[in-house]
Amino acid sequence: MRRRHSPACCRLMLTWAMAVTSLLWLAACTGGKRPQPVVFEEEEEEPLPERYENDDLPKAADELFDDFVYYYSSNASLQRRRTSFPLPVTAADGRSHEVDDSAWTADRFFMDQGMYVRIFDTEEQLQLPSDTTVDNVVVEKIFLGGDSVRQYFFQRTEGRWQLTSIGHQALKNNANAQFLNFYHQFTTDSVFRQNSLSNEIAFTGPDPDDDFATMEGFISPDSWEAFAPVLPTDSIYNIVYGKQNARSKEKFFVICGIANGMETEIDFQQKRGNWKLTKLIE
Repeated sequence: MRRRHSPACCRLMLTWAMAVTSLLWLAACTGGKRPQPVVFEEEEEEPLPERYENDDLPKAADELFDDFVYYYSSNASLQRRRTSFPLPVTAADGRSHEVDDSAWTADRFFMDQGMYVRIFDTEEQLQLPSDTTVDNVVVEKIFLGGDSVRQYFFQRTEGRWQLTSIGHQALKNNANAQFLNFYHQFTTDSVFRQNSLSNEIAFTGPDPDDDFATMEGFISPDSWEAFAPVLPTDSIYNIVYGKQNARSKEKFFVICGIANGMETEIDFQQKRGNWKLTKLIE
């Protein structure tokens, strides 16, 4: 389970020297917290658990969507069995058609990118991925530069997750549109990024002096690049749990690494109409 921490009781005086030292330590540590891109061979396919390769997944793999979608994305035969054909597909202009089994091409989703994200509106929503009662989830492929979103709708019926439809929409119509436009500029414009950092960024991360401990405190905007995780810039996969609030003034941006199973949380708050990065948890 992901660890969460309360605000620091005392302020850490972090200088550039400390920042660089921590960065070097994080890069050298084989158990680092940052999700890194992973390259998969096209023909590589994640084997299903023993006894289920020609049948289906065990019940436990259907309890949490994150577990299911990992196998769904990496095993073509399972993907066909867990897609409802003919599959309804709706274009951004409202026109629709159906895709038959014979025309379906396996989709690896986020496997080649090596990470996916979750964007939440409230701290309470952070618990939704662990909620076994969730029965509807949307996987969004967001083309930040192309201004479009492809949505994959999954539903769990009788304990089995199934892809039930695909939809397309213009990015401006997405519930997170305003934040996503900000995020794209944040990741591609260094001057804008620097101006979008709070004067104090709450930080929780690994203690370089103790592999089993964390340190808490604050980092300054000048130190951000030394601590910043890898952020996708062109496209992102967002797993949507629950309803998204277009008017939310706070976003919890969680990066989930596939290779290491670790999570990095970055919190943003909208202040006077401008988004600011306020917290980093590694």
